[in-house]
Amino acid sequence: MFFVFMKQLLFVLIIAIVLGSCQSGKKPNDTAKKPVILVSILPQKTFVEKIAGDDFEVVVLVPPGASSEAFTLIPSQLKDIAVSVAWFRIGYIGFELSWKDKIFEANKTMKIYDLSEGLNLVSEKTILGNGQEIETGVDPHIWLSPALVKEMALKIKNILTEINPSGRQKYMERCQDYIEEISQTDIEIRKELSGFEGRTIIVFHPSLTYFARDFGLNQVSLESGGKEPTPRHIRQVVDLAKKEKIKVIYIQSELDQEHARLMAEEIGGKIIRIFPLSPDWNNNLISIARTISNNFK
Repeated sequence: MFFVFMKQLLFVLIIAIVLGSCQSGKKPNDTAKKPVILVSILPQKTFVEKIAGDDFEVVVLVPPGASSEAFTLIPSQLKDIAVSVAWFRIGYIGFELSWKDKIFEANKTMKIYDLSEGLNLVSEKTILGNGQEIETGVDPHIWLSPALVKEMALKIKNILTEINPSGRQKYMERCQDYIEEISQTDIEIRKELSGFEGRTIIVFHPSLTYFARDFGLNQVSLESGGKEPTPRHIRQVVDLAKKEKIKVIYIQSELDQEHARLMAEEIGGKIIRIFPLSPDWNNNLISIARTISNNFK
C-alpha cells in the first residue's frame, strides 16, 4: 500500500510540473499539427482512425504487450494527456477506474467520453465457496463484440462531429463504410462457428464474454472476479472439461500462463494464446473464431 501511495504521489507531483510548464507558455507537444485524441487500448485506435481518417493524432494509453487490467500510467504519457482534446474511455477496464481522476487533473479541459455508456453490458459474477453467485462488476471486454463495436462506431462518429463539425460528412460516410466492414466480419465469424452453437470454451481470463454472447458459445473462465482461481474452482472446471472432452484453454497473450498450463496438464490438453488487444481488429476476431472452430472439430 505504501508503495502504491508513493507511486501515485510522485505522479501527482509530475502532473504539477507539467501543468506548470504549460502555464509558463512551454506547452508539451507544442509542434503537433493535429489535435490529439486519447484512447485506452489499441483496438480503439483502429475504430477512431477508421472514422476520423488522419484528422487527429490518436494516442493509446495501454502500450502493446501490457495488460489493460493492471496497467498504470507512466510519467512520459503526461505530455500527450496534457494536450489532448478528448479521451475515449472503453468503460470499465481496471486502469481507467484507478487513474481517471489523475488523468483529469493532468488536463481539465479535455472532454472524456465513455464508449460503454448505453450498451448492453454483462455483469461479472464471482462464485463463493458455498456455490452462491454474486455480481462483482461489469465485464469490460466490449470491443470483442461486433454488435457492440457497431454501436461504438456511431458514438465515435457523433463525438468526432462534435469536436470537428466541418468533418461531419466524411465522418458519416466513413462510419457507414466501417459498419459495413464490421457486418462482413460478423458474417465471416458466423461461417466459422456455424454448427457449434451452445458449445463450451474454457478461458483463463474471461475476455471472450461478449464474443461468446454474440456467437452462441458458452464461456467458462478459470479466473473469477479478477482473482486467481481457487483449487475448488479449478477442480470444477477440470471436471467440466473432462465431461465435455474439452482439450484447450485459451489465454490472453500478456497474462501469466502458469495456472493455465497446470490445468492443461490436468485435462491432457494444451494452451492456446489469443490476442484480444490486437489493433488488427477484423482479422483478429476472424482468427479467434477459426481457432475455436478448428479445436471443436
